[in-house]
Amino acid sequence: MDRPFQEGSFGKPWGAPMIEILVFFCLVDNPDRCQQVPLNFAAQSVTPQQCMLLGQTEIAKWMDGHPNWRPRKWSCGPAGRFAKA
Repeated sequence: MDRPFQEGSFGKPWGAPMIEILVFFCLVDNPDRCQQVPLNFAAQSVTPQQCMLLGQTEIAKWMDGHPNWRPRKWSCGPAGRFAKA
């Protein structure tokens, strides 16, 4: 039987497509100061709706290390879609 993916670390399949969430985080004390942060995670066959739901977990992980920032808006897409030239 062919296995298209092998299990990698943390149960993530090797070769799974990367999904990118582009998040605009703004400072709590200065909401006009914002930064764009791309977050990536591996997923198989993720719909845009699932990405938005799964993305909330990735956003929360980022916020754990950056408590003074809050998400203002975000969008999902294939990894590299939002890359700047």
